[in-house]
Amino acid sequence: MFERLVYHSKATQEFGSLGLFKLLTEAQLRNEQLQITGHLLFLNGEFTQCLEGPPAHIEQVWQSIHRDPRHCEVQILARHRTDERRFAEWSMAFSTHSSFYVHGMRGFFPVDDAGESPLVSMCSI
Repeated sequence: MFERLVYHSKATQEFGSLGLFKLLTEAQLRNEQLQITGHLLFLNGEFTQCLEGPPAHIEQVWQSIHRDPRHCEVQILARHRTDERRFAEWSMAFSTHSSFYVHGMRGFFPVDDAGESPLVSMCSI
């Protein structure tokens, strides 16, 4: 049994491609250690993230997000138990505008002009 958590927040700072790359790399390493998979969408200074994994590990990351000064106005969009992962292949897939792409960024899926990527719809509640 897994838990899925989807939240939305606003960035408290401007992020360039290197800042996003650092944030993503840190999240991927932490999530691999905690057996968490998911997807992070970053558009117009706002994050929408879907996390899935063992409930205790999801809670650990959730508490970390609340302490992270890079986020404000953090809101849960959904939180529930689930039997399967939607992002089993990705410790943290990532979608944003292609201009933010840094060579070697794992799990990057650019958004189109409407802010959509193949993975964004998988985060739906």
